[in-house]
Amino acid sequence: MKYGYARVSTDDQNTDLQLAALKGEGCKKTFVDEGKSGATLSRPALQRCVKQLEHGDMLIVWKLDRLGRSIRDVVNTLHDLTARGVQFQSLTEQIDTTQPLGKAMRHMVALLAELERGLIVEPTKAGQQAARRRGVKFGAKPKLSAAQVDHDRNLINDGKAHSEVAALLNVSRPTLWWALQG
Repeated sequence: MKYGYARVSTDDQNTDLQLAALKGEGCKKTFVDEGKSGATLSRPALQRCVKQLEHGDMLIVWKLDRLGRSIRDVVNTLHDLTARGVQFQSLTEQIDTTQPLGKAMRHMVALLAELERGLIVEPTKAGQQAARRRGVKFGAKPKLSAAQVDHDRNLINDGKAHSEVAALLNVSRPTLWWALQG
């Protein structure tokens, strides 16, 4: 069975063009998200559509960017559909996974997603390393000061139980344990 999915990003846009094209391709059921920005993660109609798709079905969209907010979203959705035996077609880009060229395009999109990830991760790691060199500390701030940790060690060395020392400072035993390790 052919399913269609249409999405517009703002309330002043309409889906008429997309819906007409999907109907022309023989979609028996069409799901629509309106006023859902590409940056918005929530696309309830798409989620309902994907849940209904079964092996042998085909999902058709007007344009590839309707399927996700990033290349990674599109690739993940396409990968999920492929794993479930669902075909995919994008009318504007003429991608049809029932055809050899469409299958190749799916792989090209996956390559672009990997490239995008590399372009994002590399500068992020470099920025984190530079911040560490400048003395920036990542993660949550310690719950206990260095003076408190020294005092805790002395109490424990004097025979106080870890649970008693943790209760005195109003922290959990694991928090105390981690502080004593550092």
